[in-house]
Amino acid sequence: MRIIAGVAKGRPLASVADATRPTSDRAREAIFSSLTSEFGEFAGLNFLDLFAGSGAIGLEAQSRGASVVHAVEKDFGAQRTINANIEIVAAAKPAGKFQLFAMNAEQFVKSTAKMKYEIVYIDPPYDYSNSDLEEVLSNLHLGDFLSDDALIAVERTSRSKEPIWPIGYELARSKNYGQATIYYLNHAYNHA
Repeated sequence: MRIIAGVAKGRPLASVADATRPTSDRAREAIFSSLTSEFGEFAGLNFLDLFAGSGAIGLEAQSRGASVVHAVEKDFGAQRTINANIEIVAAAKPAGKFQLFAMNAEQFVKSTAKMKYEIVYIDPPYDYSNSDLEEVLSNLHLGDFLSDDALIAVERTSRSKEPIWPIGYELARSKNYGQATIYYLNHAYNHA
């Protein structure tokens, strides 16, 4: 596993032993290709990585210029790996700030939003239920975590049924990468 692009391009990242299932380099490259076509540059964007695992997705965003990256991870072993990976990427002196929140995603989205995010990546364990995922998405919307034009990428196993997207979201497209399917959602903010 490595950083694909940006100031830390090519730097190897540590992975977590058993606690997580990392997003493949191929899927990560495709995700960032989609995000780049949507947003262009990452400079000035706030990025949220829920269920961060090794932190590879958030650190990729930081390497590419995201202003703020917040990673949320409850597993202690994964937190240690994220901290080690932060050091690897920090050596390349990225412009943005990276912050790890050592808690579960459910707690994070029930707290008060401290900022709005333009990009949110959600990659829960494959055995995480669709109903729990739908609740996390609802709380992101209701808690005012999302900018009006936010893009949300949700990774699920290709064997699972597509979640029911709650109010506040519109499915833009989905893409299958072997065992994983990435759903790209637009934040359908209701100004009423």
